[in-house]
Amino acid sequence: MQTSDAELVKGCLAGEHAAWETIVRLHHQRIYNLAYRFTGRFDEAEDLAQEIFLKVYRSLGSYRPESGALITWIVRVGRNHLIDHYRRFKTERSKTDSLEVEYEKAGENPGRFTDPAEALEQRELSERIHAALLRISEELREAVILRDLEGFTYEEIAETLKVPVGTVKSRINRGRLELAKIIRKQGDRGAL
Repeated sequence: MQTSDAELVKGCLAGEHAAWETIVRLHHQRIYNLAYRFTGRFDEAEDLAQEIFLKVYRSLGSYRPESGALITWIVRVGRNHLIDHYRRFKTERSKTDSLEVEYEKAGENPGRFTDPAEALEQRELSERIHAALLRISEELREAVILRDLEGFTYEEIAETLKVPVGTVKSRINRGRLELAKIIRKQGDRGAL
């Protein structure tokens, strides 16, 4: 039996623990992926995903099924939290974790990858892509992440970002072009 978003939220608000567990189980991977795409770090993404779900739980009463899918609303809450987090810690960010530490973390988290070497390779690629993403404007980065990395439709992105669909398409196109330029320059320097 398929439970609708509205029924899950209603059950959760009524104190049904199973309803909340279902919401988290259904949407955790997507929120974790979103957080990882914004941060580029396994541990930070996991912490942020937990913070996002805490915020979702606290504000679940404000979800309106007629406004769209629950995941779209959750991603909007998550996106706002990630932007706030990014702004708060922008100056404090440092790249102190070495690849060895990330290799160990990947090895400790077998659910993400089956082979630590594969995890390290994926981690290095993610870092390069993440570095390129951080070099484009925030509004372009959000649109590209939501479309190309999270697979949202233009309409879902427009709803999440609260901008017209045409603006979404424009941001995605401009973001892709800027990313291509950055990656091309990095490749010319032998550093992608």
